[in-house]
Amino acid sequence: LSKMKLLWTLLTLSLLAEEMLLVRGPRTRRELAPGLHERGIRDAGGSYCERSDACCPDRDDVCTVPYLDTICYCDLFCNRTVSDCCPDFWEYCLGIPPPFAVHQGCVRGGNEYPVGATHRENCNLCTCTGSGQWDCEQHACLINGEMIYAINRGNYGWRASNYSHFWGMTLDEGIRYRLGTMKPPITVMNMNELHMSMDTNEVLPRYFSAADKWPGMIHGPLDQGNCAGSWAFSTAAVASDRISIHSRGHMTPALSPQNLLSCDTRNQRGCSGGRIDGAWWFLRRRGVVTDECYPFTSQQQDSVPVGRPCMMHSRSTGRGKRQATAHCPNPYTHSNEIYQSTPAYRLSSDEKEIMKELMENGPVQAIMEVHEDFFMYKRAAAFTTVCTAANSWGKDWGEDGYFRIARGTNECEIETFVVGVWGRVSMEDMHHRK
Repeated sequence: LSKMKLLWTLLTLSLLAEEMLLVRGPRTRRELAPGLHERGIRDAGGSYCERSDACCPDRDDVCTVPYLDTICYCDLFCNRTVSDCCPDFWEYCLGIPPPFAVHQGCVRGGNEYPVGATHRENCNLCTCTGSGQWDCEQHACLINGEMIYAINRGNYGWRASNYSHFWGMTLDEGIRYRLGTMKPPITVMNMNELHMSMDTNEVLPRYFSAADKWPGMIHGPLDQGNCAGSWAFSTAAVASDRISIHSRGHMTPALSPQNLLSCDTRNQRGCSGGRIDGAWWFLRRRGVVTDECYPFTSQQQDSVPVGRPCMMHSRSTGRGKRQATAHCPNPYTHSNEIYQSTPAYRLSSDEKEIMKELMENGPVQAIMEVHEDFFMYKRAAAFTTVCTAANSWGKDWGEDGYFRIARGTNECEIETFVVGVWGRVSMEDMHHRK
């Protein structure tokens, strides 16, 4: 009998152990998941259980509702220490306040957003905080609505506008990616000026257009995108016009800024900035091909270009002339003619001498100080004596890519350092290209 009792007891203990094992079992993924409200309830005012009319008894793992980037539950099992209840479970299903702190959402445009939601206000990212307020970055933006309004309301002689391709950029990004010409060293800034021969009483016309005097030889504004390579674009543009004019239209190349950006690496930084004196040195000593042969490869305005290896080289053929030693990077073009210039020369800062140089020899190159309002320039309004200059921000900016600036007053230091150049053009070149 005692052996039977002992056996019965052992059998009973064994059954109890099996029952306990069955009751506990392995923990489910739901039980292992962290609680939804460890940092407070997000979107506390949202309708979840109520919207689905769901209040399930006991444990029901399919009694769920989509919640932000996950799901929440509307069953009684959710109401535990590690809670995965929907935000409105307690009030809608139990009629009691939630046992967790409530993170207030943020309101924008009449809509409520949960904590952690983000939106952009121009160049600044705003994040919804637990206090119900939007916390926004404080960057100065490239496009400033208040400044546009003030300029257009005032009497500044020009009008401002918003540009979609500048919207969302910070002022720092605009300076970093949309400019790029470094001030030449003092030795270059102090180079001797070449004075124009002018009669004492010489009268210049009130209006002059290089495009009217040299039709088909003046190239339009370029677009540097988000490449801080204005040093290369302005140099290529002026050299293109000068070679066309000095060859009397026998040669009308649109020279390649990319050739300069990628190959002129002596103290230059490509799309991170460069100097025009270095660019003119390269044009004189190495030369460049056309933009058709070596096209600009950083056109995307929403991306920042990376440095690209030089794809064009040249060798001397004697008498200072160069010849390409590589095929065009563009497989659709075979003409890899090298174009060169003579040494650049500095002009006087006198307004009339600059005007006469323009009238006799063609467009010149100038550097200027850029202020933050310049990015929003749309058109000049009331200037009586102006100079028209080409920018390299595309034809959607300014006056079809150009801007007008007061002349004779050294506005933005634009008359401080002005240079001209002659294209290296021989009679042989003109005959060959005629």
